[in-house]
Amino acid sequence: MTLNSLPAWSALQSHYDEISGERLRDWFAPQNDTAPTRAERFTFDGGGLAIDFSKNRITDATLKLLVELARQAKVTERRDAMFAGDIVNMTEHRAALHTALRATADDAPFQQQVRAEKAKMAAFADKVRDGAWTGYTGKRIRHVVNIGIGGSDLGPKMVVHALHHLASPELQTHFVSNVDGADLYNVLQTIDAEETLAIIVSKTFTTLETMTNARSMRDWFTRQGCPEDALSKHFVGVSANPEEVVKFGIAKENVFEMWDWVGGRYSLWSAVGLSIMIAVGPKNFEGLLEGAHRMDEHFRTAPLEKNLPVLMGMIGIWYRNFFGSQSDLVAPYSEALHYLSAYLQQLEMESNGKSARLDGTMVDYPTAAVIWGEPGTNGQHAFFQMLHQGPTIIPIDFIAVLTPEHPLVDHHAKLLANCFAQSEALMLGRTLEEAKKVAGPGKEALATHLSFPGNRPTTTILLDALTPQTLGALIALYEHKVLVQASVWDINPFDQWGVELGKILGKVVEADITAASADPAKHDSSTSTLIARARKALKR
Repeated sequence: MTLNSLPAWSALQSHYDEISGERLRDWFAPQNDTAPTRAERFTFDGGGLAIDFSKNRITDATLKLLVELARQAKVTERRDAMFAGDIVNMTEHRAALHTALRATADDAPFQQQVRAEKAKMAAFADKVRDGAWTGYTGKRIRHVVNIGIGGSDLGPKMVVHALHHLASPELQTHFVSNVDGADLYNVLQTIDAEETLAIIVSKTFTTLETMTNARSMRDWFTRQGCPEDALSKHFVGVSANPEEVVKFGIAKENVFEMWDWVGGRYSLWSAVGLSIMIAVGPKNFEGLLEGAHRMDEHFRTAPLEKNLPVLMGMIGIWYRNFFGSQSDLVAPYSEALHYLSAYLQQLEMESNGKSARLDGTMVDYPTAAVIWGEPGTNGQHAFFQMLHQGPTIIPIDFIAVLTPEHPLVDHHAKLLANCFAQSEALMLGRTLEEAKKVAGPGKEALATHLSFPGNRPTTTILLDALTPQTLGALIALYEHKVLVQASVWDINPFDQWGVELGKILGKVVEADITAASADPAKHDSSTSTLIARARKALKR
């Protein structure tokens, strides 16, 4: 039975027809919002987080129908299969056991491997942090450069930035991902070879961007005077292909292991997070895992009606598949979470940007929405105008940290006030009659410009403080939201074949750009012309 033939799907369509014209401000009106209030009925806690869903265009009946759709779409079965280590990545015949990386039970899958690798990471991180690991001239390491791309870059970069207040003052962490030479070059201008450690992160150790940057950095070290036989003091590798790491020139004892049962965008909890552990220390890295594990347990055991990832995922389905919304905004009111939106772009769009069902047939309904965002309050002075008065409805996740990680408390009160006021304004709007009063007598034409439609849906996620534990829970919340939606859409969130095609064609085009001569018949006329222009420019 396909998704849109499920009874709950039909019931939700009828329900949408009934309530789509209702207004949030009416549901919040004092005469309607009686005890228990909407805020009380639609705010839930779990895994160390609290989420207020009350400013969404939902009723009690909506949630019941969405939960029933989750049941009929077998969300719980897919969830349990993932935690058990079953083959849930059907196209690559693999398990998806990122949850095992933060599990605590002795009988959890692969615990012997996970714990051994974590202990190796901690021992190495401590050496770097306390100065025992030195460069080729005996100086302590002061710069750590993580070279990776996608999941080998976005997750670690996001976490290191988020937990900057816990980072060692003796170390600076840099991230290089883009094959554009400017990315690496800019970092090289700020570091000293004698005091730099490079972490090369690639599952296959053949990724074009990563290995291009890695080779250029190795060449830079030798030009700076590092002997070839001392490069092992400055390079470590994280990979599922240790043979390639050693072939590159990294000492075998400096190789940290990844596994094929962990996808790249789910891998920051593994040795991919070595840069995190070095920056904030093994104890705080363990706290990150603890927070994620709490959310894992909540997702695994909480009733669906109170299950945060399930509710997040299903409300997302409500907007994507019934309201027809095409994008979701993530607005963290925290400069520390600056890179969260970029991280979630990969997590959600690479996971659920699919058109093929698990059985190989094509979907006839929308899947992943476009994820985007910017920290508040910056976004308010950029794109919030469109959110308030544009014709497009965009669901928003506001993320607020109640206790600041810095001493400027008066700033934080203003930050939180803006966050809460934006969700209130988006919900209430301003009617034309209200706008006329604001405009004043004789300025009726201005009133249309001062009116706001309101009724814009928002969710507010609250963290008591930005700790490793709450950050881990937040990341795991979105990971599990992805699984919930993938289960409903009947797609595989653990492969990324679209990425692979681009890599294959990229190698062909690169060869034609750099070859002594190019055959224009190999490509379409546009690509051939672009190649010709590039060849001419690079010969100047």
